[in-house]
Amino acid sequence: MESTFCPVEPEYTSKNLDHLGLVAQMCRELEIAERINRSIPSGGKKVSNGDAVVAMIINGLGFTSQPMYLSPSFFSDKPVDRLIHPELSASDLNASSLGRTLDNLFDYGPSEIFSTISHHAVSILGLSSKTAHLDSSSFHFHGAYENQSPPLAGQEIITITRGYSRDHRPDLNQLILNMIVENKASLPVFMESASGNSSDKEDFRRIILRHIENLQNATGIEYVIADSALYVEETIQTIAPHTFFITRVPETIKGIKFIYHCMEIDEMICIDEDYSYIELGGIYGSIAQRWIVIYSKQAQKRALKTFKKQLKKKIEKQLQALKKLQGQSFACQEDAKKAIDEFDKKNHYLPITSFEFIEQTHYAHKGRPKLNEKPSKITYSLQMTACSAFDTIQEEQKRLGFFILATNQLDTEALCAQEVLDEYKGQSKVERGFKFLKSSEFLADSFYLKINARIHALLMVMTLCLMVYSAIQYRIRQALQKQEAFVENQLGKPVQNPTTRWIFHIFRAIHVLYVAHQENAVLNLKEKHIRILNLLGEPYKDIYQKHYSPPPTYRHHLWG
Repeated sequence: MESTFCPVEPEYTSKNLDHLGLVAQMCRELEIAERINRSIPSGGKKVSNGDAVVAMIINGLGFTSQPMYLSPSFFSDKPVDRLIHPELSASDLNASSLGRTLDNLFDYGPSEIFSTISHHAVSILGLSSKTAHLDSSSFHFHGAYENQSPPLAGQEIITITRGYSRDHRPDLNQLILNMIVENKASLPVFMESASGNSSDKEDFRRIILRHIENLQNATGIEYVIADSALYVEETIQTIAPHTFFITRVPETIKGIKFIYHCMEIDEMICIDEDYSYIELGGIYGSIAQRWIVIYSKQAQKRALKTFKKQLKKKIEKQLQALKKLQGQSFACQEDAKKAIDEFDKKNHYLPITSFEFIEQTHYAHKGRPKLNEKPSKITYSLQMTACSAFDTIQEEQKRLGFFILATNQLDTEALCAQEVLDEYKGQSKVERGFKFLKSSEFLADSFYLKINARIHALLMVMTLCLMVYSAIQYRIRQALQKQEAFVENQLGKPVQNPTTRWIFHIFRAIHVLYVAHQENAVLNLKEKHIRILNLLGEPYKDIYQKHYSPPPTYRHHLWG
C-alpha cells in the first residue's frame, strides 16, 4: 500500500520583521500614505494608492533588488499587517495594484506629489536649512520604450532616449533625474525626471525659476548650490534676483587660465592644512559676484597623478601622428608647411622645432630614368625634429589643484570665503543620494517596466525611499547627540553618526512568531535594538512589541 504525503499547515510560523519596522514607522511619521491618499483618492480599491507606495518603499529598502511583479513573493514572509495595513495580505500587493498606483502617480504628476510629501516631511522633522544642493544623474534602461502615455494639459513631453550617459552607457536608453537635497539631513526636497538627452544647463535654470519660491517657503533655504552647469550667463541673470547661488566656475570661462597663472600659493590665505584661498570681485553676466580662488593640496596630488597618465597617452598619440606626417607626400612645399601648422595646432605637447623638405622625383615609366630626362612629377616629404613642450606642460601642471567658486552673496560677514567652500563641499550629499539610488541592491530590476509613465512614477517612489532612508539616519543621529549616547559601529567603536545601512544591518534576523495564525512574540529582539528604539521613540518601540495595532489615524484610510 503506497503512502501519500499530505502537507499539514504548521501551527507555528514566523515572518521577517528585521529593519522594515523602522522603515514602515518612518513612513507613518512622515504621513506618506495619508498625503498621497488625500491628493489621489483610491476609488474604493482595497489597496489604496498610499498603501501601495509604502509597500514599494518597504520593498525598495528591503535591499533585495526584486522586480515589482515579485512583490507578493517579497511580502510573503513579511508581517504585512504590522508594516502596511492590518486588512492587507501579501497577495494584495501584486503587480496590478502597484502598477495602477504608478499610473495614478504619473497622471497626478510625480514632482507635484513628491513636493507635497517632502515639504510636509521637512516640517515634521523640524528641518530648516539655509542651503540646498541641486544636481542630476542619468538612469539607463534595457529595452525599447515609447511614449505610450500622452502628457496631460500643462505637462511636458519627457522621453526615454539616448544621450550623454553619466553611467558610461551611451548605448542604452536613459532618463535624467534632477534632485534638490537640503543640507541639514540630506533629505531630498525636490525631484523631477527629464528626457534622456536633456541639458543640465537648461534644466537647472528652469527648475530654480519655477520652484525656488516654494522651496524657500517650505525649507527656508537661502542658497542654491550646484556644479558648473549652473554657471551660465543666462542662468545666473535669471536666478540672481530670486536666490543666492554658490557654484563652480567652469574653466572654459575666458580669463580663468590667466588667473591660475598669476596665483602664488604662498600669497594665498590658509584655511587649513589642505586648503588656501584668495578672493576676487567682479561682474559676469551683468551680475556682481565674488570669486573665491581655492587651492587644494590633496586635489593637486590627485590631479597630478591623473595628468601624468593622460600626458603619457597624449604624447604617444602625438608621436604616432608625427610618424604618419613624415610618411606623407605633398604636391608642393606650401601644402607641407600647412600640414606642419595644423599639426602644431592639435599637438601642443610635441611641437615641431625644425624641418626640411625632401624632394622626391617621379617618372612616367619604371626603371632608371634616361640621361637628362625630366621627371613627370615632383612631390615633397618632411624631415622633422620635435621636442617635448616643457613650458606648456609646466604651465598646465601649475593650474592643477585650483578651482574657483562664485557667489552673488557680496556680504562677507553673511557668508565668508571659508563658508562658501564648506557649503560647496556639501554637494557630495546629493551625489551620495544618487549613488544610493543606483545601488545594485536597490530596485534595480524594476527598470524592466515596459510603460514609460510607470518609470517616471517609479523614479519618484525611489526618491521617496531616499527620503525615508535619510530621515531615519537624521533622527537617530540627532537623538544620539541630544542624549549624549553612542552606537557601536562595524569596528565595535562607539559613534554618534551611524549610517542607516548599518542600523538596518543591526536589526537583521528579527522575526514575528505566529501561533495558530495569532501573533505571539517578537523573536531575537536584544538590548542593542531596544536602545536604538528608545532613541526613536514610542511609535518605533510599539511596532517591535509582542502585540501591535497601528494607530487609528493610519488604520482607517478613506478609500473612497
